[in-house]
Amino acid sequence: MRRITRIAAAGVMSAALALSVTACGDSSSSSSSSSDSKDKKTALAYDIGGRGDQSFNDAAYAGLAKAEKELGVKGTEAEPSDGESDADKVQRLTSLARAGNNPVIGVGFAYAPAIKKVAPKFPKITFGIIDDASVTGPNIANIVFNEEQGSYLAGVAAAKVTKTKTVGFIGGVETPLIKKFEAGFTQGVKDTDSAVKVIPQYLTQPPNFDGFSKPDLGKAAAQGQLDKGADVVYSAAGLAGSGAIEAVSKAGKWNIGVDSDQYNQKGLAAYKESILTSVTKDVEDSVFNLIKSVVDGKPQTGEIRYGLDKDGVGLAMSNPKFTAMTEVIAAVDKAKKEIIDGTITVKTTP
Repeated sequence: MRRITRIAAAGVMSAALALSVTACGDSSSSSSSSSDSKDKKTALAYDIGGRGDQSFNDAAYAGLAKAEKELGVKGTEAEPSDGESDADKVQRLTSLARAGNNPVIGVGFAYAPAIKKVAPKFPKITFGIIDDASVTGPNIANIVFNEEQGSYLAGVAAAKVTKTKTVGFIGGVETPLIKKFEAGFTQGVKDTDSAVKVIPQYLTQPPNFDGFSKPDLGKAAAQGQLDKGADVVYSAAGLAGSGAIEAVSKAGKWNIGVDSDQYNQKGLAAYKESILTSVTKDVEDSVFNLIKSVVDGKPQTGEIRYGLDKDGVGLAMSNPKFTAMTEVIAAVDKAKKEIIDGTITVKTTP
Protein backbone atom coordinates (compact mmCIF):
# COMPACT_ATOMS: atom_id res chain seq x y z
CA MET A 1 0.00 0.00 0.00
CA ARG A 2 1.23 3.46 -0.86
CA ARG A 3 0.67 6.40 1.43
CA ILE A 4 0.83 10.02 0.33
CA THR A 5 2.09 11.90 3.33
CA ARG A 6 0.72 15.13 4.80
CA ILE A 7 1.69 18.18 2.72
CA ALA A 8 2.64 21.30 4.68
CA ALA A 9 2.18 23.87 1.95
CA ALA A 10 -1.42 24.62 1.08
CA GLY A 11 -0.77 25.49 -2.56
CA VAL A 12 1.29 22.49 -3.58
CA MET A 13 1.18 21.51 -7.25
CA SER A 14 -0.37 18.14 -8.11
CA ALA A 15 2.89 17.00 -9.68
CA ALA A 16 4.68 17.53 -6.39
CA LEU A 17 1.88 15.68 -4.66
CA ALA A 18 2.40 12.67 -6.88
CA LEU A 19 6.12 12.68 -6.13
CA SER A 20 5.48 12.64 -2.39
CA VAL A 21 4.29 9.04 -2.52
CA THR A 22 6.35 6.81 -0.24
CA ALA A 23 6.77 3.15 -1.12
CA CYS A 24 5.04 0.55 1.03
CA GLY A 25 5.52 -2.79 -0.63
CA ASP A 26 5.74 -3.24 -4.40
CA SER A 27 3.43 -0.61 -5.89
CA SER A 28 3.55 1.26 -9.16
CA SER A 29 2.82 4.94 -9.82
CA SER A 30 2.01 4.39 -13.48
CA SER A 31 -0.18 7.02 -15.12
CA SER A 32 -2.11 4.45 -17.12
CA SER A 33 -5.77 3.86 -16.32
CA SER A 34 -6.77 0.86 -14.19
CA SER A 35 -8.49 -0.70 -17.17
CA ASP A 36 -5.14 -0.76 -19.03
CA SER A 37 -3.11 -1.88 -16.03
CA LYS A 38 -2.46 -5.44 -14.96
CA ASP A 39 -3.05 -4.39 -11.35
CA LYS A 40 -6.26 -2.93 -10.01
CA LYS A 41 -5.58 0.22 -8.07
CA THR A 42 -7.74 2.21 -5.70
CA ALA A 43 -7.25 5.25 -3.50
CA LEU A 44 -8.55 6.87 -0.34
CA ALA A 45 -8.26 10.62 0.23
CA TYR A 46 -8.58 11.07 3.98
CA ASP A 47 -10.64 13.57 5.91
CA ILE A 48 -9.36 16.00 8.55
CA GLY A 49 -7.24 14.19 11.12
CA GLY A 50 -6.04 11.56 8.64
CA ARG A 51 -5.34 7.94 9.35
CA GLY A 52 -4.72 7.27 13.03
CA ASP A 53 -7.78 9.15 14.28
CA GLN A 54 -9.08 5.93 15.93
CA SER A 55 -12.44 6.72 14.37
CA PHE A 56 -13.77 7.76 10.94
CA ASN A 57 -10.63 7.68 8.81
CA ASP A 58 -9.40 4.47 10.40
CA ALA A 59 -12.72 2.81 9.57
CA ALA A 60 -12.26 3.78 5.91
CA TYR A 61 -8.70 2.45 5.98
CA ALA A 62 -9.97 -0.88 7.32
CA GLY A 63 -12.16 -1.17 4.23
CA LEU A 64 -9.20 -0.47 1.96
CA ALA A 65 -7.04 -3.00 3.80
CA LYS A 66 -9.79 -5.61 3.47
CA ALA A 67 -10.01 -4.95 -0.28
CA GLU A 68 -6.25 -5.36 -0.64
CA LYS A 69 -6.36 -8.68 1.18
CA GLU A 70 -9.51 -10.15 -0.38
CA LEU A 71 -9.61 -8.55 -3.83
CA GLY A 72 -5.91 -8.18 -4.57
CA VAL A 73 -6.14 -4.45 -5.29
CA LYS A 74 -3.27 -2.07 -4.62
CA GLY A 75 -4.23 0.83 -2.42
CA THR A 76 -2.99 4.38 -2.12
CA GLU A 77 -3.73 6.61 0.85
CA ALA A 78 -3.65 10.41 0.57
CA GLU A 79 -3.46 12.55 3.69
CA PRO A 80 -4.96 16.04 4.07
CA SER A 81 -2.85 19.08 4.82
CA ASP A 82 -3.58 21.48 7.66
CA GLY A 83 -5.83 24.35 6.68
CA GLU A 84 -6.09 23.21 3.08
CA SER A 85 -8.46 24.67 0.51
CA ASP A 86 -10.86 23.04 -1.93
CA ALA A 87 -8.20 23.65 -4.60
CA ASP A 88 -5.83 21.38 -2.68
CA LYS A 89 -8.44 18.65 -2.63
CA VAL A 90 -9.00 19.10 -6.37
CA GLN A 91 -5.26 18.63 -6.97
CA ARG A 92 -5.17 15.56 -4.74
CA LEU A 93 -8.12 13.84 -6.42
CA THR A 94 -6.83 14.76 -9.88
CA SER A 95 -3.44 13.25 -9.12
CA LEU A 96 -5.01 10.05 -7.80
CA ALA A 97 -7.27 9.72 -10.84
CA ARG A 98 -4.43 10.36 -13.29
CA ALA A 99 -2.44 7.63 -11.56
CA GLY A 100 -5.11 5.14 -12.64
CA ASN A 101 -6.79 4.54 -9.29
CA ASN A 102 -10.37 3.36 -9.59
CA PRO A 103 -12.34 4.02 -7.49
CA VAL A 104 -11.07 7.21 -5.90
CA ILE A 105 -12.83 7.74 -2.59
CA GLY A 106 -13.10 11.02 -0.70
CA VAL A 107 -13.48 10.28 3.00
CA GLY A 108 -15.85 12.95 4.27
CA PHE A 109 -18.29 15.60 3.08
CA ALA A 110 -15.50 18.16 2.72
CA TYR A 111 -14.58 16.51 -0.60
CA ALA A 112 -17.93 17.39 -2.21
CA PRO A 113 -16.80 20.57 -4.03
CA ALA A 114 -13.64 18.85 -5.29
CA ILE A 115 -15.46 15.77 -6.55
CA LYS A 116 -17.97 18.01 -8.31
CA LYS A 117 -15.08 19.50 -10.30
CA VAL A 118 -12.93 16.41 -10.83
CA ALA A 119 -15.41 13.59 -11.51
CA PRO A 120 -16.67 14.93 -14.88
CA LYS A 121 -13.08 15.07 -16.16
CA PHE A 122 -12.58 11.32 -15.55
CA PRO A 123 -15.85 9.70 -16.68
CA LYS A 124 -14.41 6.16 -16.69
CA ILE A 125 -13.35 6.40 -13.04
CA THR A 126 -15.79 5.97 -10.15
CA PHE A 127 -15.56 8.60 -7.43
CA GLY A 128 -16.93 7.75 -4.01
CA ILE A 129 -17.75 10.28 -1.35
CA ILE A 130 -18.64 9.36 2.21
CA ASP A 131 -21.22 11.39 4.14
CA ASP A 132 -22.45 13.51 1.25
CA ALA A 133 -25.34 13.17 -1.18
CA SER A 134 -25.36 16.73 -2.53
CA VAL A 135 -22.96 16.15 -5.42
CA THR A 136 -24.23 13.68 -7.97
CA GLY A 137 -23.12 12.35 -11.34
CA PRO A 138 -23.07 9.21 -13.48
CA ASN A 139 -19.72 8.16 -11.98
CA ILE A 140 -20.26 9.32 -8.37
CA ALA A 141 -21.23 7.03 -5.50
CA ASN A 142 -22.71 8.82 -2.50
CA ILE A 143 -22.18 6.71 0.63
CA VAL A 144 -24.41 7.99 3.42
CA PHE A 145 -25.55 6.77 6.82
CA ASN A 146 -28.45 7.25 9.20
CA GLU A 147 -26.23 8.53 12.00
CA GLU A 148 -29.25 9.82 13.88
CA GLN A 149 -30.56 6.26 14.29
CA GLY A 150 -27.42 4.90 15.91
CA SER A 151 -27.19 8.03 18.03
CA TYR A 152 -30.77 7.49 19.25
CA LEU A 153 -29.72 4.10 20.61
CA ALA A 154 -26.76 5.76 22.34
CA GLY A 155 -29.21 8.21 23.91
CA VAL A 156 -31.30 5.32 25.24
CA ALA A 157 -28.20 3.75 26.78
CA ALA A 158 -27.00 7.05 28.25
CA ALA A 159 -30.36 7.79 29.86
CA LYS A 160 -30.40 4.33 31.39
CA VAL A 161 -26.90 4.42 32.91
CA THR A 162 -26.59 8.03 34.09
CA LYS A 163 -26.67 8.49 37.84
CA THR A 164 -26.49 12.28 37.83
CA LYS A 165 -29.32 12.73 35.32
CA THR A 166 -26.90 14.77 33.21
CA VAL A 167 -25.19 13.64 30.01
CA GLY A 168 -23.04 15.45 27.47
CA PHE A 169 -22.74 15.60 23.69
CA ILE A 170 -19.56 16.92 22.07
CA GLY A 171 -19.66 17.70 18.35
CA GLY A 172 -16.42 18.40 16.56
CA VAL A 173 -17.66 21.05 14.13
CA GLU A 174 -21.20 22.40 13.98
CA THR A 175 -22.25 21.08 10.59
CA PRO A 176 -25.54 19.51 9.42
CA LEU A 177 -23.91 16.07 9.55
CA ILE A 178 -22.84 16.36 13.19
CA LYS A 179 -26.18 17.92 14.13
CA LYS A 180 -27.70 14.57 13.10
CA PHE A 181 -25.67 12.88 15.83
CA GLU A 182 -26.83 15.43 18.39
CA ALA A 183 -30.47 15.20 17.29
CA GLY A 184 -30.67 11.43 17.54
CA PHE A 185 -28.82 11.30 20.84
CA THR A 186 -30.96 13.95 22.48
CA GLN A 187 -34.19 12.37 21.24
CA GLY A 188 -33.09 8.95 22.52
CA VAL A 189 -32.27 10.41 25.93
CA LYS A 190 -35.53 12.35 26.26
CA ASP A 191 -37.75 9.51 24.98
CA THR A 192 -36.19 7.24 27.59
CA ASP A 193 -36.13 9.66 30.55
CA SER A 194 -37.36 13.21 30.08
CA ALA A 195 -35.76 14.21 33.38
CA VAL A 196 -32.23 13.68 32.03
CA LYS A 197 -30.45 16.88 30.98
CA VAL A 198 -28.39 16.89 27.77
CA ILE A 199 -25.50 19.36 27.49
CA PRO A 200 -24.55 19.87 23.83
CA GLN A 201 -21.28 21.55 22.88
CA TYR A 202 -19.45 22.11 19.59
CA LEU A 203 -15.71 22.62 19.46
CA THR A 204 -15.47 24.86 16.38
CA GLN A 205 -17.61 26.49 13.72
CA PRO A 206 -17.04 26.24 9.95
CA PRO A 207 -14.78 27.15 8.23
CA ASN A 208 -12.60 26.23 11.22
CA PHE A 209 -12.45 22.42 11.25
CA ASP A 210 -9.97 22.06 14.12
CA GLY A 211 -12.78 20.47 16.10
CA PHE A 212 -12.17 17.28 14.17
CA SER A 213 -8.40 17.20 14.61
CA LYS A 214 -7.21 18.64 17.94
CA PRO A 215 -7.52 16.36 20.99
CA ASP A 216 -6.89 19.23 23.42
CA LEU A 217 -10.15 20.85 22.34
CA GLY A 218 -12.07 17.67 23.07
CA LYS A 219 -10.34 17.24 26.42
CA ALA A 220 -11.22 20.76 27.55
CA ALA A 221 -14.84 20.43 26.42
CA ALA A 222 -15.27 17.11 28.21
CA GLN A 223 -13.80 18.51 31.40
CA GLY A 224 -16.28 21.35 31.24
CA GLN A 225 -19.16 18.92 30.87
CA LEU A 226 -17.88 16.80 33.74
CA ASP A 227 -17.72 19.94 35.89
CA LYS A 228 -21.40 20.50 35.10
CA GLY A 229 -22.29 17.05 36.38
CA ALA A 230 -22.27 14.92 33.22
CA ASP A 231 -21.39 11.30 33.90
CA VAL A 232 -21.89 10.05 30.32
CA VAL A 233 -20.28 11.89 27.39
CA TYR A 234 -20.90 11.08 23.73
CA SER A 235 -18.27 12.58 21.41
CA ALA A 236 -18.68 12.88 17.64
CA ALA A 237 -15.48 14.75 17.01
CA GLY A 238 -13.01 12.60 15.09
CA LEU A 239 -9.46 12.83 16.46
CA ALA A 240 -10.54 15.54 18.92
CA GLY A 241 -12.83 12.97 20.46
CA SER A 242 -9.82 11.04 21.75
CA GLY A 243 -9.08 13.96 24.06
CA ALA A 244 -12.61 13.84 25.39
CA ILE A 245 -12.32 10.11 25.95
CA GLU A 246 -9.13 10.63 27.94
CA ALA A 247 -10.68 13.27 30.21
CA VAL A 248 -13.84 11.28 30.85
CA SER A 249 -11.87 8.11 31.52
CA LYS A 250 -9.62 9.81 34.07
CA ALA A 251 -12.74 11.09 35.83
CA GLY A 252 -14.10 7.56 36.11
CA LYS A 253 -17.20 8.31 34.01
CA TRP A 254 -18.68 6.74 30.88
CA ASN A 255 -17.72 7.53 27.30
CA ILE A 256 -19.73 6.73 24.21
CA GLY A 257 -17.49 6.52 21.15
CA VAL A 258 -18.26 7.12 17.50
CA ASP A 259 -17.83 5.72 13.98
CA SER A 260 -15.47 2.87 14.89
CA ASP A 261 -15.80 0.48 17.83
CA GLN A 262 -13.51 2.60 19.97
CA TYR A 263 -13.38 0.04 22.77
CA ASN A 264 -11.19 -2.02 20.43
CA GLN A 265 -9.01 0.80 19.04
CA LYS A 266 -5.38 0.21 20.03
CA GLY A 267 -4.68 3.91 20.36
CA LEU A 268 -7.39 4.17 23.04
CA ALA A 269 -6.49 0.99 24.91
CA ALA A 270 -5.59 2.92 28.07
CA TYR A 271 -9.15 4.26 28.28
CA LYS A 272 -11.15 1.32 26.92
CA GLU A 273 -12.77 0.40 30.25
CA SER A 274 -14.53 3.79 30.21
CA ILE A 275 -15.96 3.28 26.70
CA LEU A 276 -19.43 1.94 27.42
CA THR A 277 -20.24 1.53 23.72
CA SER A 278 -19.75 3.30 20.39
CA VAL A 279 -22.15 4.46 17.71
CA THR A 280 -20.75 2.59 14.74
CA LYS A 281 -21.01 3.38 11.05
CA ASP A 282 -20.10 0.55 8.73
CA VAL A 283 -17.63 2.70 6.83
CA GLU A 284 -15.33 -0.30 6.49
CA ASP A 285 -17.81 -2.39 4.52
CA SER A 286 -19.08 0.61 2.55
CA VAL A 287 -15.55 1.28 1.27
CA PHE A 288 -14.96 -2.41 0.56
CA ASN A 289 -18.31 -2.77 -1.23
CA LEU A 290 -17.60 0.19 -3.50
CA ILE A 291 -14.15 -1.11 -4.41
CA LYS A 292 -15.56 -4.59 -5.04
CA SER A 293 -18.29 -3.21 -7.30
CA VAL A 294 -15.65 -1.56 -9.49
CA VAL A 295 -13.46 -4.67 -9.55
CA ASP A 296 -16.54 -6.72 -10.55
CA GLY A 297 -17.28 -4.32 -13.40
CA LYS A 298 -20.57 -3.14 -11.88
CA PRO A 299 -19.62 0.11 -10.13
CA GLN A 300 -22.00 1.49 -7.57
CA THR A 301 -23.35 4.98 -8.30
CA GLY A 302 -25.93 7.28 -6.78
CA GLU A 303 -27.02 7.24 -3.16
CA ILE A 304 -26.01 4.17 -1.16
CA ARG A 305 -27.60 4.43 2.26
CA TYR A 306 -26.70 2.45 5.38
CA GLY A 307 -29.16 2.46 8.29
CA LEU A 308 -30.21 0.30 11.20
CA ASP A 309 -32.22 -1.92 8.89
CA LYS A 310 -29.01 -3.00 7.13
CA ASP A 311 -26.82 -2.87 10.25
CA GLY A 312 -25.11 0.08 8.60
CA VAL A 313 -25.25 1.91 11.92
CA GLY A 314 -25.62 0.54 15.42
CA LEU A 315 -24.12 0.21 18.87
CA ALA A 316 -20.94 -1.72 19.57
CA MET A 317 -21.25 -4.60 22.02
CA SER A 318 -17.56 -5.17 22.76
CA ASN A 319 -17.48 -3.96 26.36
CA PRO A 320 -18.64 -6.86 28.57
CA LYS A 321 -19.74 -4.38 31.24
CA PHE A 322 -22.22 -2.96 28.74
CA THR A 323 -23.57 -6.30 27.54
CA ALA A 324 -24.02 -7.34 31.19
CA MET A 325 -26.50 -4.48 31.67
CA THR A 326 -29.50 -6.57 30.67
CA GLU A 327 -32.10 -3.85 31.28
CA VAL A 328 -30.13 -1.36 29.19
CA ILE A 329 -29.60 -3.83 26.35
CA ALA A 330 -33.30 -4.71 26.37
CA ALA A 331 -34.21 -1.03 26.05
CA VAL A 332 -31.73 -0.57 23.21
CA ASP A 333 -33.03 -3.65 21.38
CA LYS A 334 -36.62 -2.44 21.76
CA ALA A 335 -35.74 0.99 20.37
CA LYS A 336 -33.86 -0.56 17.46
CA LYS A 337 -36.87 -2.68 16.52
CA GLU A 338 -39.21 0.30 16.74
CA ILE A 339 -36.97 2.45 14.55
CA ILE A 340 -36.75 -0.26 11.91
CA ASP A 341 -40.49 -0.91 11.88
CA GLY A 342 -41.29 2.80 11.75
CA THR A 343 -42.84 3.15 15.22
CA ILE A 344 -40.10 5.64 16.08
CA THR A 345 -39.03 8.30 13.59
CA VAL A 346 -35.69 9.81 14.53
CA LYS A 347 -35.12 13.50 13.92
CA THR A 348 -32.15 14.67 11.86
CA THR A 349 -32.03 18.16 13.41
CA PRO A 350 -32.09 19.09 17.12
